[in-house]
Amino acid sequence: MDALAANLLTVADWITAHVTMWVLIATGLFLTVITRAVQVRHLPDMVRQVAGSRSGAEGGISSFQAFAISLAARVGVGNVFGVAAALLMGGPGAIFWMWVVALVGMATAFFEATLAQVFKARAADGTFRGGPAFYMAGGMRSKALGGTFAVITVLTCGFVITSVQSNAFAGTLVEAFGSGESALPGFGGLTAAQLVVAALTFVLTAVVVFGGIRSVARVTEWMAPIMALIYVALVLFICLTNLASFVDVLGQIVRGAFAPQPILGGLGGGIMAAVVNGTKRGLFSNEAGQGTAPNAAATATVTHPVQQGFIQSLGVFIDTIVVCTATAFVILIAGPETWTAEGANPANLTTLAISHELGGWTVAPMAVLIFVLAYSSIIAAYVYSDVNMSFLTGGRKWASWIVRWVSALSATAGAVLSLDVVWNAVDIAMAIMTLTNLVALIALSRWGVGVLKDYEAQRAAGVAEPVFRGTGNRFLPADVPGDVWSGVPETTQPAAATGAER
Repeated sequence: MDALAANLLTVADWITAHVTMWVLIATGLFLTVITRAVQVRHLPDMVRQVAGSRSGAEGGISSFQAFAISLAARVGVGNVFGVAAALLMGGPGAIFWMWVVALVGMATAFFEATLAQVFKARAADGTFRGGPAFYMAGGMRSKALGGTFAVITVLTCGFVITSVQSNAFAGTLVEAFGSGESALPGFGGLTAAQLVVAALTFVLTAVVVFGGIRSVARVTEWMAPIMALIYVALVLFICLTNLASFVDVLGQIVRGAFAPQPILGGLGGGIMAAVVNGTKRGLFSNEAGQGTAPNAAATATVTHPVQQGFIQSLGVFIDTIVVCTATAFVILIAGPETWTAEGANPANLTTLAISHELGGWTVAPMAVLIFVLAYSSIIAAYVYSDVNMSFLTGGRKWASWIVRWVSALSATAGAVLSLDVVWNAVDIAMAIMTLTNLVALIALSRWGVGVLKDYEAQRAAGVAEPVFRGTGNRFLPADVPGDVWSGVPETTQPAAATGAER
């Protein structure tokens, strides 16, 4: 198994270095250019949209709840373990390339969320379903491609991501609360602490996902923002008490991004190491272009697809520019005595850095925080899997229940099994999902630009809350299939917004 894990890691690194990162950045730049840097021009609108996104659900899922689901997936162990791994293997410069991926990825996230809204479908319970599989089938007229993406997503999110996330926090919890315990007889070498963590994982996962997507939305609506704020506040305190190191750390990140050799002892480095690790961990963390977050974006009830596009784009900014950067600064401030400490690895480096600055009492709270980060990603991954199972089965209830049970059981298994093979396989699965999704985004770029023009035209005409019409809209290449956007009365879209010249 060790050899298989090593081979998978080699393949994952090769795909990332030679294919994924270049296509990801190129697509982000292309979408940035054709939208005239939507992520920069409309940043104030993104913040405004989030501020007013808790209402208007009309019995469905609010725009903020959909944002919270994707934020719960984004702000997970990738922000703690992933950043630490990027620093250990790529050096401080990897953080710079994480920033690059995030900034161009904001345009990518805008497009995939907007398209998910345009081509979404109404489920039997009155909520919406959508995502790459839906816009591949509806926009590209390729049910085969949509089906392929849906199968990969169901397997990756239902089995792999859930088990990987639980595997990440289980080790931290056991080390913090049950280290030194001996294995229990008859339980395959597992300790009491491991069994307790596994049982806790199953109960907490099942109690939420068995309630369906609405249940996940209600939980993540408050949990995702609170956990992000607590973590950022903790890290911000450390940064403020070490202001003298702030400028030096920033310089390390910028210099390391272009240094031919590692610039700090105890950390990796070099240009290619920084680029590869920064890109790979940036993608794992913020998900821009991966095709997972649009599954949550489509569930929102909004009057115009661009509204959710703005919100999801801001989610990438929060994840990488705010949360990941905060983690990197704490680790770099802690210094070489933390990076080179015996036993230091991606799973414990952030905790070591925080305890170095604030004291050993932080180990237990950090273990709990990492648990919440990973748990939020597990229940969000269930949503992604459920949406794509709905696409494959036409929304059959039995299929949704299969996804719920699989998500709960795979999370439980991940808490007690060694998953080196799964950890390395997840990068390959995500690369396949990402490349497939990016092809769709480029193919449907005229749709994304057209929807944005429609929104901007209405705003320029003085409409405070633009309303989207999917039929007879001259900004679009064709009418939107389905009936989700066809029922909007013609009078809700003012003449100035529809009659202006392109």
